[in-house]
Amino acid sequence: MSPMSKVMAFFPASVGLLFLAAVTHALKNPSFLNVLLVPATLYLYPLLSYRIHDFFFPIREGKYNLSLSEYNAWWGGHQIQLIYYACPFLEAILRTVPGAFSLWLRAWGSSIGKDVYWTPNAEIDDRSLVKIGDGVVFGHKIEMISHVIAPKDGKLSLLSKAVVVGDKCFLGAGSRFGPGATIEAGTALPILSD
Repeated sequence: MSPMSKVMAFFPASVGLLFLAAVTHALKNPSFLNVLLVPATLYLYPLLSYRIHDFFFPIREGKYNLSLSEYNAWWGGHQIQLIYYACPFLEAILRTVPGAFSLWLRAWGSSIGKDVYWTPNAEIDDRSLVKIGDGVVFGHKIEMISHVIAPKDGKLSLLSKAVVVGDKCFLGAGSRFGPGATIEAGTALPILSD
């Protein structure tokens, strides 16, 4: 693991520390701006950090050896997004406001069409590697993971590839999509599809 990879592993902790500092500051010095710092630490800080990281280290589809001592862009991006895997309620709140979650994913680099319906328990990993068409309906507890890590020849191998969903698809509850999954336009998947 490269030195930068080790530093990026502390990113989720930095979000927690900034959140606690913002809450403490807002309680000691109550004002509208100080209260706004609290959600900014949870939403803007990771998003802006990711965009800066992506500018210098863009995440690309492909196969990678994570055992090498060189920095892997996917690893850094994953660490920045980790707070939302650990605390899924942060994004579930966004899914209760029509259009907010699609806008949120677009800000992370996803390609999201119009009129997409998200249930509160949809899980989207690797936000920049997701392409969703228009009029897609997500069932309860959908999972989209655009990466897989597995040991290969004594090394950790990473495969990252976009998940693509065409226009007007219905994705049944509990369905899971892995790297490179492509759902053709107009497809209706039953519950628990893999």
